[in-house]
Amino acid sequence: MKKRIALLLIFAFVLSIGLMGCGQKEQPQQSGEGEQQEPAKVEKMQINIITGSTGGTYYALGGAMANVWNKYLDNVQVTPQPGGASVESINRVNAGEVELGMAMNNIADDAWNGRNSYNEPIRNFRAIGVIYPEVYQGVALKESGIKSIEDIKGKRVAVGPVGSGTLVLTEAVLTETGMTFNDIKAAYDGFGDAASKMKDGHLDAAFNVLSVPAAAIQDIQTVREIEVIEIPNDIYEKIKAKYPFFSQYTIPAGTYGNEEDKLTVNCQAALYVSPDLPEDVVYDITKVWFEQTAEVAQAHAAAQWLADELAAGKLETALMGITTPLHPGAYKYFVEKGIEVPDEIKPID
Repeated sequence: MKKRIALLLIFAFVLSIGLMGCGQKEQPQQSGEGEQQEPAKVEKMQINIITGSTGGTYYALGGAMANVWNKYLDNVQVTPQPGGASVESINRVNAGEVELGMAMNNIADDAWNGRNSYNEPIRNFRAIGVIYPEVYQGVALKESGIKSIEDIKGKRVAVGPVGSGTLVLTEAVLTETGMTFNDIKAAYDGFGDAASKMKDGHLDAAFNVLSVPAAAIQDIQTVREIEVIEIPNDIYEKIKAKYPFFSQYTIPAGTYGNEEDKLTVNCQAALYVSPDLPEDVVYDITKVWFEQTAEVAQAHAAAQWLADELAAGKLETALMGITTPLHPGAYKYFVEKGIEVPDEIKPID
């Protein structure tokens, strides 16, 4: 009898241990003190930024910007896409095909006001702020004999991709020189392709809007001697009278083997965004861009100019040349930082 009771007690004990083990498996999360829970998964918003053609500044810089956003933001995943640059960027942001775009400030103003490349205003985009100075740069093979803008008549010249700010500016420069695209053998190449063709001797000259120094131009120099094509004062003054966004820029002597300083024109590259993106998301994107610019500059030299301005406490530089309304998220950031935002670019409904 005692032996039977002992066996029953042992059986009951083993059964209770088994049940306790099962109970623990069924309840992986404990309530109260000492609670252990798996970390919640963050749903990331997928954001595409359209950059420019391979070989151009937008393409490489846009990739570097995306990497920094993805490093510092948990709520978004930014993916760069190559494109035709400014005009295409504004068009695709306006159409809702991408969320972010890099574009020249004069092209954005043309779009907003329905000028030049735009037959009517398009306004489904908002500004975030400046990226870097856009410098219009023309180079020619020395063997072509081209030394001035007038010398390109009849030559094989890359004028910029269709849908780019480069194409618009090249047309303006030619117009003030008394020429049209019919006076040259125009190639509508991005600068990467144009540089390759110049190295192979298939183009005499090429124009593009790039940062200084431009890696693609330096790449041509590894194979060919080149001449920097100057945009002289008289042509600049005519362009400035029609297009007040442009400033005069000096390409320093020695930049591309040029013995003397060379004059050209520049505007600003800026970041534009869909108005449909939430305010908090655009605020975060704006904050990271203007507070981590120096990190982007480590990956691409085009960001160094703005990094230096910001390091000197000149955040107002970020709005220099912006003429179209800011996104509320960007506006919130600038106001938070004590920057006086001009009335004409404050957010609109």
